[in-house]
Amino acid sequence: MEPIGRLRTCFGEKFAVPRQPGLCPSAWGRLEFLDGYQDPDLVRGLEGFSHVWLIFQFHLTVDRGWSPTVRPPRLGGNQKVGVLGSRSTFRPNGLGLSLVKLERVEWVAGETVLHLGGVDLVDGTPVFDVKPYLPYAEAPDGAFGGYADKAPNRLQVEGLEHLKGMGERERQVVEEVLSLDPRPAGGRAEPGRIHGALLCGRNVRFQIDNGVCRIVAVEPVDLQD
Repeated sequence: MEPIGRLRTCFGEKFAVPRQPGLCPSAWGRLEFLDGYQDPDLVRGLEGFSHVWLIFQFHLTVDRGWSPTVRPPRLGGNQKVGVLGSRSTFRPNGLGLSLVKLERVEWVAGETVLHLGGVDLVDGTPVFDVKPYLPYAEAPDGAFGGYADKAPNRLQVEGLEHLKGMGERERQVVEEVLSLDPRPAGGRAEPGRIHGALLCGRNVRFQIDNGVCRIVAVEPVDLQD
């Protein structure tokens, strides 16, 4: 099995990537197909669908192996569940499944590109397959989500004046990501600590205390491919 493409996204590192697709609607991605998969016939008809499934690899953690049990952030990092009862990145085959918005299909200089929204994947993620989302079959009535049945609470984000030099969509990405509290569950006992997240080509420095996330600085970063 080999990748058919790689994602370029607004997330420069694993830290601060949303834990589920759609939680950051403004997050963007661009799927660039690799040699051998550039034929536009490969995606013929896909533009008629609003969303697609991506089958991808957790390439930053796959070499670290897996464990039969994990500690999900939604349980505070304190309780164990089976890895197959979680969305953990440390899976037997290192594969992930993500539902993202298909914004448009584009052909640039003979290359096929899918423009995506609501992504939850780090820049450089290899993609093995793309499948159209079917609402009638894949949004069942009466579905429930176990210990993650409800959407996560969001923080108030302050210090937005530091984002003035960024585009509107980039500012929305930063605000949406920080409102989700990107800190690992085990590190949330350190109120006031300053963290940095690589978002949209910037190092966004922030601190969280008393349910409020405050941006303290935004620094440019020269990201390499």
